[in-house]
Amino acid sequence: MVIESFVFNEGRQVGHNLEREALRLARADKGLIVWIDLTNPTPEETKEVLEILFEFHPLAIEDCVAVSELPKIEDYEEYLFMITHSVAITPEKTLKISELNLFLGKEFVVTFHREAIPGVSIIKDRLMKGTGQPVRAADRLAHQILDQLADSYLPVVEGLTEDMEEVEEKALSGVGKEDLSKRILRARRRLSSLRQTLRPQREVMARLTRGESKLIRSMTLPYFRDVQDAMTQVDERLQGCNDRMMVAFDVYTNRSAHEANEGIKVLTALTAITIPPVVVGSWYGMNFRHMPELEHPHAYLGLMGITLSLMIGMGLWMKFKKWF
Repeated sequence: MVIESFVFNEGRQVGHNLEREALRLARADKGLIVWIDLTNPTPEETKEVLEILFEFHPLAIEDCVAVSELPKIEDYEEYLFMITHSVAITPEKTLKISELNLFLGKEFVVTFHREAIPGVSIIKDRLMKGTGQPVRAADRLAHQILDQLADSYLPVVEGLTEDMEEVEEKALSGVGKEDLSKRILRARRRLSSLRQTLRPQREVMARLTRGESKLIRSMTLPYFRDVQDAMTQVDERLQGCNDRMMVAFDVYTNRSAHEANEGIKVLTALTAITIPPVVVGSWYGMNFRHMPELEHPHAYLGLMGITLSLMIGMGLWMKFKKWF
């Protein structure tokens, strides 16, 4: 469903998916809490809810319908407008960041997103089954939504941590010939995207926890602080992943350079061993008329013995120097 609505009275759900006119009446009733969730609505539906029903500021509506990569919060006195993000790992092992726009008023919450967000779906499912927390105020409902968004980071961080542990183990053990550079760089891009999204979101939560808005009651501030603490812990874990990733990358590049150097040493040793026959062959390959030693009946065997002795001696010396 594109537009889904919930109406609460004294913590109990008293309405679901009301008609447009019924929504107007519920919106006008000061004793009811209204939550409207819009999932990829049409421009007409967006205008009907955001502009006509709630009369939000044009700049807030513009920010809402536009794609924004960075979280933000704006105080319009009668309501707060927030841009937040949920994260997930797709079956293709790529990072998916979904934008959630949230309007918080004294007696309403409006959420707007272009695609389904698991955290929002979980809250709606619980409400439908009657297992969700009682919604006695709009700020508590907003907290539940933001808490689910914060929880969405945990599986992603767990997956990133496990991936880093595996890469770190392979880089340190040196077992196998797998190219870890692409894997490390892919993890680094994921990590960078996560931190670019999470850190501004922490600032949004920090503003909510300061008690600057009259829409956030003092009794709910500890709940928002709990969400902020969860985001801080996630950010610290991401910092730890970043440090481990840099160590793993340094170890991998140093090991690769060491293996390349070992290969060069072997090739250099083989080249050095072939120097004696090259020198001897070049010397006696010159077209001089008089080279007395060549006339000796055992000259061939003698030169062969000298050449082999030099090659063996060169090889033993390089073995002693641990070139191979």
